[in-house]
Amino acid sequence: MASGFFDRLVARIDKLDSESLQAQMVRLAQERGFLETIFQTIQEGVMVIDNDGKLLYANKATEQMTGLDPERGRGRSIVRLLREWDWEHLLDMPDVETGWARMVTREVEVFYPEHRFVSVYAVPMDESSLPERGVLVILRDITRDRKQEASTLESERLNAIKLLAASVAHEIGNPLNALTIHLQLLSRELRDLPDDIRNSLSELVDVAQTEVSRLDTIISQFLRAIRPGKPILEPEKPEKVLQETLRLLKTEFENRRITVSVDMPAQIPEVLLDRSQIKQVFFNLFKNALEAMPDGGALKVVFGVGDIFVDISIIDSGTGIDPKEMGRIFEAYHTTKASGTGLGLMIVQRIIEDHGGEIEIASKPGTGTCFKIRLPRSERRIRKIKG
Repeated sequence: MASGFFDRLVARIDKLDSESLQAQMVRLAQERGFLETIFQTIQEGVMVIDNDGKLLYANKATEQMTGLDPERGRGRSIVRLLREWDWEHLLDMPDVETGWARMVTREVEVFYPEHRFVSVYAVPMDESSLPERGVLVILRDITRDRKQEASTLESERLNAIKLLAASVAHEIGNPLNALTIHLQLLSRELRDLPDDIRNSLSELVDVAQTEVSRLDTIISQFLRAIRPGKPILEPEKPEKVLQETLRLLKTEFENRRITVSVDMPAQIPEVLLDRSQIKQVFFNLFKNALEAMPDGGALKVVFGVGDIFVDISIIDSGTGIDPKEMGRIFEAYHTTKASGTGLGLMIVQRIIEDHGGEIEIASKPGTGTCFKIRLPRSERRIRKIKG
């Protein structure tokens, strides 16, 4: 129902006689019934959750996909009704000022009431849409889509990236080998220099060798993004992997006049992860933040520990992302940078999904961007969809 009609009705309600008021109420009921028929007919599931996590509305398609009875579930906590879906974090905005556009998407494999794949789209709704802040959730059954996606993407869209990656790996491989050999020779030559000079130059050589090794890893990850290999998961402290990546970029942060802060709890549980792949995730997100802050700024990393996930939020004070671009942010070749490839965030998303995790984004143009990585805790891993 158009909000204009309702607003006009409210403005005139004290001026209407009983007969006119009755007619307007009939029309209002008809409009409501019309919209309700539409919502109950569409194949997409629609849910509205208030800020306390209680279910306000759910249509029949939601019941078919989740097994949730809309009537019995109304007014009850969605977190308890669909605990394994981990809805609780959808109600929490990142620790940044209000006014940020936010969108959360994920794909979930469910086994009840029947085995299917569901695409979940969630967006906050403010008080102008509801009596209080809440979340609109749209569910779409993508089981058939996923069966078609593998062959379609492999033969068309990702095939071009595969050819590009193979070409890049071939062209860069030989220079990298030459650099590695010459750096080893240079390291040997330093042994005959005075201690103070040798120590100073050795540190620079070590940095160069580390960067060459990282570049080789990037190429490997680039190839795996096309045909991802299974990550080698081992118990790791995610904060240690983060600190290693920050050290690699320390000089670049300083040159760009960017302050870096890390906020973490005293105890962070170990997470099953592939150290090399997660380091690549951090590196790509930090490079994005650097490019978003050409005139300096602040980068903040915030750790959070929940019952299911370890959250790592990377927040910059850069240019932000246009809300119109957010829906395509993880698409291959989609980039807003003049020299960007549009592959970095696609690689990040694939790696996180292969770890059974999730990635979220919140941004406000002119203020900054927050990427939140959610990695399942070692002792409570959840089966997620593989890309």
